[in-house]
Amino acid sequence: MLSNLFEVVEHNKHFVLINKAAGTNFHDEGELNLGLFNQVKTQLKLDELYPVHRLDKMTSGLLIFAKTKVSANAFLTLFSEHKVEKYYLALSEHKPKKKQGIIKGDMSKSRRGAWKLLRSVNNPAVSQFFSFGLGKVTSKQIDKSLRLFIIKPHSGKTHQIRVALNSLSAPILGDALYNSYTNEHLPDRGYLHAYSLRFSLFETQYEFILPPNSGEYFTHSDVQNSIKENTCTPWGLPWPKI
Repeated sequence: MLSNLFEVVEHNKHFVLINKAAGTNFHDEGELNLGLFNQVKTQLKLDELYPVHRLDKMTSGLLIFAKTKVSANAFLTLFSEHKVEKYYLALSEHKPKKKQGIIKGDMSKSRRGAWKLLRSVNNPAVSQFFSFGLGKVTSKQIDKSLRLFIIKPHSGKTHQIRVALNSLSAPILGDALYNSYTNEHLPDRGYLHAYSLRFSLFETQYEFILPPNSGEYFTHSDVQNSIKENTCTPWGLPWPKI
């Protein structure tokens, strides 16, 4: 099932997994503008639906809703115990301070709703990443040198991945909060995508991988080929133990 806000990826008795569209708000915006949660509940004609995690408005990709209180509690336990493996893809047009590694630090509020990474580690946000140079990506509309990132967060802080890449001097392409853009040069979306989930629920193992399918840069053949070649099985990459 496809709407302008989401596409159903998996629908079973325990949960609904969707592909969230970029630019979609989770909550309602005004009386007549239903947010993602109520759109899913309404369009799938569900009496019960429970949110168990969130994605930023600009972020596309895999998002879970529980269908019962029992499964919602099970998911909340899995997420709180960091037993749901999450992997994200991002694009940046800036060269990072390092090409792979761990980004770790406390986060605090900055200006205009942004956050910043601190050197302290009292309650840190922790992310691992690999990056892959794409060189010059060109078409009639595109002419940029890009780098593809795959990120594995080990915590769930607000704006965690956006702040992590910004701390590497490689803010996410199209992220107007952490980049300086004029309206004339603002890309068509923020290039962050919830790419893959892996977890065990009620003794069943689930693995999902969903490449991005929107945005002129994500859908460019050079980017799609790099995703396929470098990140096709995210949990198979040589992630160091933390």
